[in-house]
Amino acid sequence: MPETTSKKAALIIGAGDATGGAIARRFAREGYIACVTRRSADKLAPLIEQIQAEGGVAHGFGSDARKEEEMVELVAKIERDIAPIEVAVFNIGANVRFPITETTARVYFKVWEMACFGGFLMGREVAKAMLPRGRGTIIFTGATASLRGREGFAAFAGAKHALRALAQSMARELWPKGIHVAHPVIDSAIDTEFIRTQFPERYALKEQEGILNPEHIADLYWQIHQQPRDAWTHETEIRPWMEAW
Repeated sequence: MPETTSKKAALIIGAGDATGGAIARRFAREGYIACVTRRSADKLAPLIEQIQAEGGVAHGFGSDARKEEEMVELVAKIERDIAPIEVAVFNIGANVRFPITETTARVYFKVWEMACFGGFLMGREVAKAMLPRGRGTIIFTGATASLRGREGFAAFAGAKHALRALAQSMARELWPKGIHVAHPVIDSAIDTEFIRTQFPERYALKEQEGILNPEHIADLYWQIHQQPRDAWTHETEIRPWMEAW
């Protein structure tokens, strides 16, 4: 059984070193038990240690979001042994760039599995847990590619468009049953090691507040979760003041 009925869990699928980790820390600061996943559980150790150092509680899980049996067991274990899942965030990216003639079937399918199919599995399983309680929040992280495809991003845009459609369908089905489904669109580079090393010209905009701070994205996710039922947001776009759109 969960530790106590007053405990609440926040499940973050794809709790990386930037956005996912910031979301986990934000909810942990609010008293939620952060249940964080990556494919390699060892990589979660620094995040868990940081949450604990800040006075929070966290559990890490090595889990492949593309594997149905692993997602089923993950949600069941958290509900059974830790606490009811009050908020679930799907935050797997899978951003790749290939010319269409060089996009193999394997690449296209793998990106769809990671960026969309995994979201379906998480959404389905947490919905099963939330519906009897009549409450909960499910957030799917969107991207610029959720709204428009660009050259070289056929696989990524296809997957993110599909995730957006999933979020819309789930919102229409689950909102009337008390489950808040949201799809924030992240339309900018984010302050990450990947951007720092691979796109230094974009990273240089950090000094002008021209790329997104993961902590501020996490604040938005917390705000979405806190919204009253008479003013729920489904889709919102977040970008720096200087981003062209």
